[in-house]
Amino acid sequence: MHVMILGGGVVGVTSAYYLAQAGHQVTVLERQPGVGLETSFANAGQVSPGYSAPWAGPGIPVKALKWLMMRHRPLVLWPRLEPRLYGWLARMLANCTEDAYRRNKGRMVRLAEYSRDVLRDLRAETGIAYDHRERGTLQLFRTQKQLDHVGDDTRVLDAYGVPYEVLDPAGCIAAEPALARVSGVVVGGLRLPGDETGDAHLFTKALAGLCTELGVTFRYGARIAGLQEAGGRIEAVMLEDGTRLTADSYVAALGSFTPALLRPLGIALPVYPVKGYSLTLPITDADAAPVSTVMDETYKVGITRLGDRIRVGGTAELAGFSDVLRAPRRETLERSVTDLFPQGGDLAHASFWTGLRPMTPDGTPIVGGTRIANLFTNTGHGTLGWTMACGSGRLLADLVSGRTPEIASEDLAVSRYAA
Repeated sequence: MHVMILGGGVVGVTSAYYLAQAGHQVTVLERQPGVGLETSFANAGQVSPGYSAPWAGPGIPVKALKWLMMRHRPLVLWPRLEPRLYGWLARMLANCTEDAYRRNKGRMVRLAEYSRDVLRDLRAETGIAYDHRERGTLQLFRTQKQLDHVGDDTRVLDAYGVPYEVLDPAGCIAAEPALARVSGVVVGGLRLPGDETGDAHLFTKALAGLCTELGVTFRYGARIAGLQEAGGRIEAVMLEDGTRLTADSYVAALGSFTPALLRPLGIALPVYPVKGYSLTLPITDADAAPVSTVMDETYKVGITRLGDRIRVGGTAELAGFSDVLRAPRRETLERSVTDLFPQGGDLAHASFWTGLRPMTPDGTPIVGGTRIANLFTNTGHGTLGWTMACGSGRLLADLVSGRTPEIASEDLAVSRYAA
């Protein structure tokens, strides 16, 4: 079977790899000159199944109002005359209940833990290198109030069997020795030893190389104009230059741009772009840099060591498809990393980046078939595209191939929104 993947980010490329492994002829269409150059390019670098949870949950509406008032706020909302935004927000608020949170969390943990296992198998089988580390994630609390509420997190972790450690300041320093250089900043932490780190862009490029060895064709600079449907099937992909491309099956993995492609077909994907930012700093003192990933609970910022660099990622900005780099967002990232690792990296030579995370209102990605027999989706992973990429790609390949996936998948498809 010839399968065409629409999108060459980490999700699209992992889909291509597992489809090629299953024996299919695979073509990847990507508008950029290479793979992984948009949302996958400079994300926070975390592979964090332990932190796979929906943003929508009990208490979030009140917290969100507080975050919007902070100077270094983790959430930014730009008022817009955009019905899709407010419809998406309404659906997200509807998921801020205990029952919805448990349901959505269960879906996400199932896929994320499966993805971690698939990634480990891939690494063992291929030796793929991407500056990865297996040193866990440390969530740092700056206030006693944050530490006192750690039980809210650990109860969820207990329910899903995720290993963790609650640490005092000395325990935090044992996990991240560079924290000994700052005093009075941290009162405690929550460590998840099963999490990993790695550069998603390096991974995507390396995996694309393995895909090529398996016979996958990559067409770069391919700007998609639309899909042609007839008789309940997709017949072709039309490019903006008039080229018409055909395959047997199609996988839409265009991140935040997927809904616009499928809307003319009558398929409504509740995916909205949530803008994130990152800084990448060269390490100046290895002993003063993090050894893995640190999550700054106050600013909702992740600080990750990637080889000889520090990646600082965070902020959720609701600003449509804007790619403007805003100075206040940079200030928040700089504040977090200089508080915790002031001698670790060179801010003067940091690169500043922004990307659009494709978020669903229930936090769960949309992976599976659609009402059109030969059209599948693999999108909506939000901040967890890197965490869930391998599992989503393997799952998608099984569904396209007509095989029974290794995990339950019925509640991951777009059909769940019809209920």
